[in-house]
Amino acid sequence: MSNIKTKIDEFEVRDLEDNGLLRIYVEHNTEMGNRGVPGIQVWYTIAGGTSIVNFEPLHVERWAYQAHKQQTDVYLLSDYSWNVHEDTYIKNYLIIGETLKARVEVKVRSKAKAVVREYDLPFHLEE
Repeated sequence: MSNIKTKIDEFEVRDLEDNGLLRIYVEHNTEMGNRGVPGIQVWYTIAGGTSIVNFEPLHVERWAYQAHKQQTDVYLLSDYSWNVHEDTYIKNYLIIGETLKARVEVKVRSKAKAVVREYDLPFHLEE
């Protein structure tokens, strides 16, 4: 069976300070990772460069373990985020709870608050 990709969400946030544009695209995949199981991908574009965060069981299991070590249910994926500035950033998180979630926070200088979206992950981790 081949991987079927389905768009979940797409949005952009424009910074009126420099007319910069931060784009987010989120899609569901029927086959991801070594196990070929469902997951989601978060694509983010900054100044023409695109990065991808794969939320699939093997990655999420490792991130959940790191979150447990830090005693937090909201784990910042610092290696998979663009957070070089305090007032302009794209931060990706793993939210651990009854339902696992991916969270994306996008902040630009010309907006007082970050745009925050959460997406349920299509799998559970074994305990």
